[in-house]
Amino acid sequence: MRNLFDIQGRFALVVGASSGIGEEFALTLAEQGANVAIAARRVQRIEALKEKIEGFGVKCVAVPCDVTSEESIVNCVKTVVETFGRIDILCNNAGIDIFGDFLTYTTEDWDKSINTDIRGMFITSREVAKVMKEQNYGRIINTASIGGRFASAGNCAYYAAKGAVINFTRALCADLAPYNITANAIAPGVIDTELTHDSFELDFAKQSIARLPLKRVGKTSDLSGILLYFASDASSYCTGQYLIVDGGGTCLL
Repeated sequence: MRNLFDIQGRFALVVGASSGIGEEFALTLAEQGANVAIAARRVQRIEALKEKIEGFGVKCVAVPCDVTSEESIVNCVKTVVETFGRIDILCNNAGIDIFGDFLTYTTEDWDKSINTDIRGMFITSREVAKVMKEQNYGRIINTASIGGRFASAGNCAYYAAKGAVINFTRALCADLAPYNITANAIAPGVIDTELTHDSFELDFAKQSIARLPLKRVGKTSDLSGILLYFASDASSYCTGQYLIVDGGGTCLL
C-alpha cells in the first residue's frame, strides 16, 4: 500500500533546530527516515541533537548558522549541499520574540526581530531554492504563528514579522511553482517550549488556556503530523497555504 507521507531517503535542512519546535521538526523528519542537516547559532545544542538524530539510523550534519548574517546562511547551505548533494525539504524555524511597549520600542529591537524572523527566512529560502530548482523538486515549510493573523499590545515587531511570513509563503508559491517547489507555513498557537514554558504559570496565560476549546497547551509534537504532510508528496498539490494549529483558539475570535 502506498504511503503518501513517506519521506525516507529525503534530505532535509532545519534552520533554528537548537530547541523547541525546530528540534521537534528535526527529530520527526529523522524518525521518518529523512537525513537531516540541523542549523543554529548554539553549536553545542545542535551537536547534542545530532547524536539523537543519528540514533534513527539516518545521516546528520550540524552546521553553525546565524540567520541575521547573509554570509552565514550562504555558507550553511553550501556545507549542506557539499555533504548531502541535495536539499529536498527546508524548514525555516529560526525566530525571536522581543516584547516591549510600542512607544518605547527601540529601532534596534525592531531590526533584530525583523532580521531574524523574516529577512533570514528570505535569504535561506532563496539560497535553498536555487538548489531545489536544479533538482526540480522541493518542499519549503515556514514557521509562522497565529500572531501572523491576530495581534495584541506589546509585541509589534513579532506580529509584523509573522504576518510577513504568511504573505512571503504565498509569494514563494507563485515564484517557485514552475520548478516543482511547494511552499507552505505552519502557524502554531500556544505551544509549550523552552522559551514559553514559564509563562504558562502567569494568570493571564492560565485564563487564555482555559478559553481554548481543547483546554490545554499544545505540545511541539502536535505539529509533527502537519510537518509531515507539507514535507511529503501527500501535499503535492497544496502550496502557498498556512495551517493554524492552536487547539481551536482562533475559532472563538
